[in-house]
Amino acid sequence: MTPHPYKNKTGLARVAQALRNSHCGLRMALRTESAFRQEVALALILLPLGIWFGRDAVERVLLDGAVLQVLIVELLNTAIEYTVDRVSLESHELSKTAKDLGSAAVLLSLLLCALVWALLLLPQLR
Repeated sequence: MTPHPYKNKTGLARVAQALRNSHCGLRMALRTESAFRQEVALALILLPLGIWFGRDAVERVLLDGAVLQVLIVELLNTAIEYTVDRVSLESHELSKTAKDLGSAAVLLSLLLCALVWALLLLPQLR
């Protein structure tokens, strides 16, 4: 089997390269994706609130994890969109379906986030 030409690093060099790649991806998403910027702005507010309002470690992880999951799914949706556009900018039903499925995943992650926050915080407000 021929080795992959871009996967020749091992050990700490591989970790360092992975961190550089992740940094580039985050910068690109912040620069080009308005939905990601909006979700990051919301996360900057909600993440500290999740730590503040969570009564124990489990609640804090659930509150903040739900917020981080939205960002993760948005990044994956963006990757799907870029991949589809890389293959072809021509209008095609399969391309539309792939992009719509990614968008639906973002919507579901937002609904999950809202549900987690509501179920954990509404009882505290009574």
